[in-house]
Amino acid sequence: MGGVSSLVTPDLLDRVRERLAHTSGEPTPATVAAAIRTESGGVLGDTDLLGALRVLMTELTGAGPLESLLTRPGVADVLVTAPDEVWVDQGRGLERTDVRFADEAGVRRLAQRLALSAGRRLDDAQPWVDGRLRGVGNGSFGVRLHAVLAPVAHGGTCLSLRVLRPATQGLDALLSGGALTEEAHALLGTVVRARLAFLVTGGTGAGKTTLLAALLGAVDPAERIICVEDAAELAPRHPHVVRLVARAANVEGVGEVTVRDLVRQSLRMRPDRIVVGEVRGAEVVDLLTALNTGHDGGAGTVHANSPEEVPARLEALAALGGMDRSALHSQLAAAVQVILHVHRSSNGTRKLMQIGVVTSDDRGYVSIVPAWTFGTGSDAGAAILQQLCARRIGEESAERVVAT
Repeated sequence: MGGVSSLVTPDLLDRVRERLAHTSGEPTPATVAAAIRTESGGVLGDTDLLGALRVLMTELTGAGPLESLLTRPGVADVLVTAPDEVWVDQGRGLERTDVRFADEAGVRRLAQRLALSAGRRLDDAQPWVDGRLRGVGNGSFGVRLHAVLAPVAHGGTCLSLRVLRPATQGLDALLSGGALTEEAHALLGTVVRARLAFLVTGGTGAGKTTLLAALLGAVDPAERIICVEDAAELAPRHPHVVRLVARAANVEGVGEVTVRDLVRQSLRMRPDRIVVGEVRGAEVVDLLTALNTGHDGGAGTVHANSPEEVPARLEALAALGGMDRSALHSQLAAAVQVILHVHRSSNGTRKLMQIGVVTSDDRGYVSIVPAWTFGTGSDAGAAILQQLCARRIGEESAERVVAT
């Protein structure tokens, strides 16, 4: 216990925790010290009292032993898979840290306390939780919490914390940082000006939200953008952005506001462009419907391993909203024109790998044809993309920027 004497036993610390659990408000050094004195019967000296206070305050405030990791510059994820297995991702893949918990009970207590801070329930009857924490770490948008308790998590309580930082970079910054090539930069600018609707695809941490925010920053300042998100991350550098954020039900099971609810509300807010930060459920039905009601230039992100897999991925999501395969393909073909695929390499670098165009066959089923590919440039669908842009912004300017 880090130099604390034998008088400060695990049993004493457990009694103090139990006492504090029945008090209202956040624990302060004064309330913790008072609880220690009461439970110890006043037999602890100043040194032991300070040692016990240090142990408990570290555990009971912020993210406990993980707080120092969350405040490190560049940390995106902090993961706990066992008391002695704490990992971080700082953009170079997962790295093991020297942070340790005393035991499995310590990980469980932290997970349950963080869940309570997020207004969620986490216990044997509800052994997993997904929520958002504020006032933890140094991410200005807070931290996304996910936890699973044992025995559902076979090796012990599993805790995942993602630092949410605002996605504010512009296209020029992505170009200078190597995420975009000169040719891709020009193509993306044309896609935005032509008001083509697009989806950004890729895996977890590939940079989907970053690219989406950069593209929204290039939208005409006279346009009104309505962004709908499950967790607030989009912060495009644009003068007229309205941000709507979903809300989960509270511990009583009421008060839920879904992404699907917010997409519907966005239609009544005079949008020029409707954006869904991440499409991962039945809200895909409402987004595609919205984009087919005259709202050009809409956008969203979708988890997918490749552009070719997007139709199948959206089929699965649309089924959750009661839309069958034929209807999904019909809506997709009419609503979305471009797919942008990003990839994160093993060394942590993120790049736009492909720009694809949405096409449909004689039966109405959608496929994605690559128009530009990293490393090779213009691809089979380049002429289709050129024609799409030409119809929107004039053939001459489109041909100048979208070269085949």
